[in-house]
Amino acid sequence: MPVQEAPLDLLPEPGLLIGEKVLRSTSGGVHLHVYAPTGKPTVEVPLAGPKEIDLAVETARKALVGWRAMPAGVRRDVLLRLAQLLRDHHEELGRLAIADNGAPAYVHMHAPFAAAELFAYNAGWVDKIGGDVVNTHPVPSFDYTLDEPYGVVGVVIPWNGPIHAIGMTCAPALAAGNCVIVKPPELTPFAALRMGRLALDAGLPPGVLQIVPGGPAAGKALVTHPGVDKVHFTGSDAIGKKVLAGALHTLKPVGLELGGKSANIIFSDADLVQAASQSLAAIINLSGQGCINGTRVLVQASVYDQVIEIIRAAVEHIPLGDPVTALAPPAMGPVINEAACNRIMGVIERTKDLGEGRLLTGGERGTGDFAHGYYIQPTVFVDVDNSSRLAQEEIFGPVLAVIRFTDEEEAVRLANDTRFGLAAYVQTKDLRRVHRVSAALDAGNVWVNGFVGIHEAVPFGGVKQSGTGRLGGIAGIREFTRPKNVWIAL
Repeated sequence: MPVQEAPLDLLPEPGLLIGEKVLRSTSGGVHLHVYAPTGKPTVEVPLAGPKEIDLAVETARKALVGWRAMPAGVRRDVLLRLAQLLRDHHEELGRLAIADNGAPAYVHMHAPFAAAELFAYNAGWVDKIGGDVVNTHPVPSFDYTLDEPYGVVGVVIPWNGPIHAIGMTCAPALAAGNCVIVKPPELTPFAALRMGRLALDAGLPPGVLQIVPGGPAAGKALVTHPGVDKVHFTGSDAIGKKVLAGALHTLKPVGLELGGKSANIIFSDADLVQAASQSLAAIINLSGQGCINGTRVLVQASVYDQVIEIIRAAVEHIPLGDPVTALAPPAMGPVINEAACNRIMGVIERTKDLGEGRLLTGGERGTGDFAHGYYIQPTVFVDVDNSSRLAQEEIFGPVLAVIRFTDEEEAVRLANDTRFGLAAYVQTKDLRRVHRVSAALDAGNVWVNGFVGIHEAVPFGGVKQSGTGRLGGIAGIREFTRPKNVWIAL
């Protein structure tokens, strides 16, 4: 059955949400959006330029005074209402997100609920953010701290999951009392704009949350703007370094959630079918376009052949699917655009040409009904050298690299032998090994014997070149507050 056209029936006319107005005539030009499953253009997207960033910052700074002064209980209730609106409008938001990037319905229909939980959880912190009384003995004084918002926060979100990204970043930033300017990529403007309108419907004052889709020029203007007090960026490590460089001029703090090349370590005593399913999730989930995906599969030598046969059999039964009708895994959608498709296919061809691994299955673009969209067959290379480019580069596509190891020490060494340190997965029934290996891994997040998502109460973030700072839990609130100390002589 042919892939359906883009689900545009709920698509609002694109624009920039600045204050309470949607601007459709902008200085940043336009981007012709293309629906990834069909490769067909949809609508022209107006883009923010420096002029619109200036206007958004000016609007946010005016709104900041009232938002900070608003009673904590009122701000809390606004965020709780927004959480409920996200639930109420989950189907609309899900369809807009499908139009954004072509990921399957089972991903995007869940995302509004996950974002709602993030807003509800962080709303609970609004009236609990305070400070500490500090003992300054033997100095005769009274000393205390105040947890204050930074002010105006610029948030640059990725195209692979805009709904969840807004929940992860904006919920704690708003709960902490900041105003937020969100720059979605030009590739995925639709769901983010609708979330901004829902925030206004929930009672968020105009200017507290603004949505300004744009390309690199808008991102640079936001990062370097002297009226922006902090920036949080989610994306590649290469762009993250440019964000850091841009923030140097004003010495503003930067939070970074960057890429990963996460290891999924399968020990011989693991439930091998369950462990292999974690590997499948790494390529099914957003077609491998996820920073935490365990795309390096480290398998103990004694079960190596058995595991790769389990993976082969399962991968060859992963269907390519129409994202609108893909209501459950394992149907897999396309990658984001033609450029990504060409880049990923280039990696596959290079790996075959250089002999960096043995192609087990996949390695081709979609055919038949999926020939015109940006589909790539789920691809597995085995017998991969951990020092190869296939094992070291973030492919951001449905490509697995399977690597053999002999013992626990080698597994940890191989897992840590990468510039990234975002996530890791450990598959074993040995509880003592769980604790040893989890402590030894250079990763900000370790999941053992399963993965059910990133809970809103836990700190999430990376080490090494996977980023700085944490989102989630009290750590997420602290990411967007700074302490002020008050000392009073007695």
